[in-house]
Amino acid sequence: MKAGTSGRGEPISAPLWWWVGLRMSALAVGAVLAIAAGMWLYFQLDDERLLRKMPVAERQEFEQLRLHPKQNEARLWQLIQKQGPANRFLPGLANPDWIALLVMVAATVPVLVLLGLWTARPLSRQFTRVADAARSVSHGDFATRVGVTKAAPQELTELANNFNDMTMRLQQYEREVRASSAVLAHELRTPLNAAMGRVQGMLDGVFPLEAAQLQAVHRQLDEINRLISDLYLVSLARAGQLVLEREVFCLRELLAERLGWIAPRLQQAGMLLLWPEATALTVHADRGRIGQLLSVLLDNVLRYAADGKLMEITARRVGTMVEICVGDRGAGVAEDQLPAMLDRFWRAERSRARDCGGSGLGLAIAAAICQAHGGDLACRNRQGGGLAVTARLPTAFAAGTPGSS
Repeated sequence: MKAGTSGRGEPISAPLWWWVGLRMSALAVGAVLAIAAGMWLYFQLDDERLLRKMPVAERQEFEQLRLHPKQNEARLWQLIQKQGPANRFLPGLANPDWIALLVMVAATVPVLVLLGLWTARPLSRQFTRVADAARSVSHGDFATRVGVTKAAPQELTELANNFNDMTMRLQQYEREVRASSAVLAHELRTPLNAAMGRVQGMLDGVFPLEAAQLQAVHRQLDEINRLISDLYLVSLARAGQLVLEREVFCLRELLAERLGWIAPRLQQAGMLLLWPEATALTVHADRGRIGQLLSVLLDNVLRYAADGKLMEITARRVGTMVEICVGDRGAGVAEDQLPAMLDRFWRAERSRARDCGGSGLGLAIAAAICQAHGGDLACRNRQGGGLAVTARLPTAFAAGTPGSS
């Protein structure tokens, strides 16, 4: 059975049935061989004892007859019987051969028990680690990780890895909830206070009651509504309840449409746009949601990396997936911050004003849309400076994808 390598770069252990069965069989075979070897040694020693007790003449005669027992069986039995009691030739438990066998078994059993306990250590250690980690998680410590025991069965190794993935997600959700509670209050309070202040000003006569003032209030309320809608989308996707209206469409056409929407902003920022106009890829997905995903990635470059003066878009098919990468030549992000970029309300610069930093939900929405389609979103710093955000989407519908209609 050849050992492979998992996607994590770890050696793949044997399946549980093979792991347990192989060790039990090895112990059983080892016990049989040990008892057989012990009995062989017992008979050899008993034979040596028998020969030493015989007179020289009888020993020589006995050894000759033993080589050719058919020549004179009566004499051979006569010589054997002279050397020991009759119970040596009876089948009952009084036969010393049975006593020797019982001694062999009694000596082998403790050794087998110790070997069994020793071989079961990886199994027991992995179960203990998972149990200890589960106890820590039940007490609220989501930073707990399970160490993978070397030589543990494949199923237990996968259990440990899946447990670590679960606690990592729980830790991320806990971090998001703690961070987003205060941020959400701020994000909602700012436009709400502005709208309430303007309405109060109109009631007090400070502001005239006219369409321009009502439009300003409407913009603030619309911002609140957009924030709530974004949060609702992320929550639905995380719960696997985001409904997708799938259709087959050309990715290039959708990309051209969304680039057309931001063309004035690109021109105003003086950014150079590089994208594969000749690439024609089709995907089976929710066109509106994928358009929203693209808008988030494009807006992210305009909002945070306009000083890099470059937006580079690539799209390619990799197996059954389509990879869409939007890169820039901005300042990039600190390496230790990359894992947090997909968190809700994360911002590259916490001190930025709202009009520069946005709500911090953009990449969380993009990641949620990718996950709802059975794909993923990844961020990395580019060599030479800048950030690259890559969305991976399946080219065809995968049965059982959450939120599919």
